[in-house]
Amino acid sequence: MIDIPAVVRNKALAAGATQWLEGLPALIADLERDWSLAVGRPYVDGTEAFVAAATLDDGSPAVLKVLVPQARDATGDASHNEITVLRIADGGGCVRLLRDDVERGALLLDRLGPSLHDLALPFRRRLEILCSTAARVWRPAPGSGLPTGAEKGRWLVDSITSMWDELDRPCTERAIDHALACAARRIAAHDDERAVLVHGDVHQWNALKAGDGFKLVDPDGLLAEAEYDLGVLMREDPLELLEGDPYERARWLGSRSGLDPTTIWEWGVVERVSTGLLATKIDLQPVGHELLAVADHVAI
Repeated sequence: MIDIPAVVRNKALAAGATQWLEGLPALIADLERDWSLAVGRPYVDGTEAFVAAATLDDGSPAVLKVLVPQARDATGDASHNEITVLRIADGGGCVRLLRDDVERGALLLDRLGPSLHDLALPFRRRLEILCSTAARVWRPAPGSGLPTGAEKGRWLVDSITSMWDELDRPCTERAIDHALACAARRIAAHDDERAVLVHGDVHQWNALKAGDGFKLVDPDGLLAEAEYDLGVLMREDPLELLEGDPYERARWLGSRSGLDPTTIWEWGVVERVSTGLLATKIDLQPVGHELLAVADHVAI
């Protein structure tokens, strides 16, 4: 019997993947046979995939990840994008990919250590680690077939507007207008020649201990402004932004990385509203409430 975490189950139901849920035990059994491994207990922190410890035939530890299937959209196929990023990174800044199957949305990965969240490091130290780890991923990747920052921005606009109405407007119109205006500026500013490979979801649950450093897992994969990744850091730890000047974090991230703080801030505004709405949709609380409360607070 496969124990599917509640958030993953809710995500699958929201994506209309009922058949995937029903067939998951058989799919995992097939992967155990095809890849000569034994699947152990699932990790409970996942939201986009079934993720479990695995052991290879030779006793080596690994991790099996099976992505919740979603309709292909402007950002492409999620499993293809993640596998592409991990192949390009080849262990540099991201977890090493051992095997993959795009059709089944399955990945076999190196098993890493605890996450930054589990280590409970001070807030500023976490930001430093996430900045330096994300920067290891940034590199030109033309011809990779990954979606652009402009395509992701347009997808976020559509997602924000549709979810806001669907959820009976759980935040102010001012917060939505602010996010849409920021998204429009980032879409217009996209430059294929400046774009680099970005992870797309850099946060403390996605940064795992690896030797004397850290590596990122669960990449979304984009060709975009490097500032996109640091915009995600503006989305995270939302309650910290309710005290003092919320823009100060963007200034610090810009100074730390040599990137533009306004671009970081604007991607953060868009990501905060989009993720807050999605968390509300799949009942990931209090995260959804906190993100949308901060979105209202910082809206101009």
